[in-house]
Amino acid sequence: MPEERKKKPWRLAAAIAAILTLALAGAAYVLVHWQTSPRRPADRYGGDISAFQSSQDRDGDGLDDQTDILEGALAYVQTCPVYESVYYAGGWPDDGRGVCTDVVAFALRDAGYDLQELVSADIAAHREDYAIEVTDRNIDYRRVRNLLVYLTRNAVTLTPDVSDVAAWQGGDIVVFDGHIGVVSDRRNQRGVPYVIHHGSRHQWFYEQDILEKRDDILGHFRISQ
Repeated sequence: MPEERKKKPWRLAAAIAAILTLALAGAAYVLVHWQTSPRRPADRYGGDISAFQSSQDRDGDGLDDQTDILEGALAYVQTCPVYESVYYAGGWPDDGRGVCTDVVAFALRDAGYDLQELVSADIAAHREDYAIEVTDRNIDYRRVRNLLVYLTRNAVTLTPDVSDVAAWQGGDIVVFDGHIGVVSDRRNQRGVPYVIHHGSRHQWFYEQDILEKRDDILGHFRISQ
């Protein structure tokens, strides 16, 4: 009996170790195979804010730029890209991976704005504004700092005040410190719009209520009037 009692703590320790091993293995599997959901949040705003429509239709598809950009962003995240920063020789991600700037780039391309070409041309014409020593058209348009300069120079600059809810419209672009996204047409109960973005491999949803939670908004832009 004394020997049997001595063995029991070891059995308990072994059982606990086995449980912890299984739990860690399960957590590792979830982290590796995590899939951000493209499911859209409900529009919770009960007020009346008219949706902005641009007077321009750059790609001539019958949709104004503002609507086109919004729909392009939503279509892109429906492909469920995996967050990973990779260099592509052709510039555009083509393997189901991407980062925050790709949400904006694909959304704008859907509206007829090729950011790779546009940013490359703007850098060539205004090199001093970008402070880039070595340019690379395959990656320059996928850097937040470059997009902030490009948008400041070429887009309509709007208020960064989140409390001015009517000024924030679906299809706008918001730039944070080191991050960027497209403003949603759906809003929370206070009328603040959600943001369509991709900031982490383990993000729950691509469309989230984050504007009021960020204190690092660097710019709020609209591609066309």
